[in-house]
Amino acid sequence: MRVYSENKETELVQAVCNCCGKNLLVENGFVKEECIHVEHDFGFFGTRDGISQKFDLCEACYRKIVEKFSIPAEEWERKELL
Repeated sequence: MRVYSENKETELVQAVCNCCGKNLLVENGFVKEECIHVEHDFGFFGTRDGISQKFDLCEACYRKIVEKFSIPAEEWERKELL
């Protein structure tokens, strides 16, 4: 979950893992530790048609979720980090 300042709606002041509730380090409007941010718009043919959701996960919670996959997530090493 991301919280933005009241006077500047675009300045990030807090980021919290939606799974465990951990406060993630935020400095100068940027998350300064690994955080997985998900935004998804559900389409047709499901039970959540027309619903949009967004959430944040700390690295530990993300790892716990991915480890439960029956088919592992694809993984590769990037040569450049931008």
